[in-house]
Amino acid sequence: MRTFSLLKGQPVFETKSGTKIGVISDLCITSNGIVTGLLVKKGVFFKQSAFLDIKKVASFGWDGVMIEDSNHLEKLKNNPEYTFAHQHSLDGAMMLSKSGETLGLLKDVYFQEEVGTIVGYEITDGFFSDITEGKQVIQSDMPPAIGKDAIIVDVDHT
Repeated sequence: MRTFSLLKGQPVFETKSGTKIGVISDLCITSNGIVTGLLVKKGVFFKQSAFLDIKKVASFGWDGVMIEDSNHLEKLKNNPEYTFAHQHSLDGAMMLSKSGETLGLLKDVYFQEEVGTIVGYEITDGFFSDITEGKQVIQSDMPPAIGKDAIIVDVDHT
C-alpha cells in the first residue's frame, strides 16, 4: 500500500535498458475510486504527460517505478475522469460519510499499487487543526462515490 504523496516525483525506469523514462506526476482515477494509471512527465525541455496503465508497471520500488518497455507509456488520448492534482482534481475535495457527516478535505490517498484500489483517505480540517490534532486517515472497504461537489465514502466509524 502506498500514498500518492510518496509516489509523486518518483522516476520511471525501463528495466531492459536502465533508462529513466520520466517522473510520476499524477494518478488517473475513476469515479468509483479505482486508480487506472499514472501520469508520467517525460522530456527534457518540452515536458509532455503520458499515460501508464497501472497493470503494466513491473514493480513499485521505494526509489523508482519499473516498467519492462518504454512503449508501455501511451499518449494521453482521453482526459481521465479524475486526477489527484491536475485536471478534475480531487486534492482538497470535500469528503462526506454516507450518513451525512463532513469528514474533512482530501489531502492524500492510500492505494494498493498492484490493483489500483483506493483503501484509505488522508483528510484535513485545515492547517491549524493538522498541527494540533494531526491529519486523519479514513479507511473504507467500499468504493467511494466521486462527484463534482464531494466524495462520499462508506465508513464504519469516524
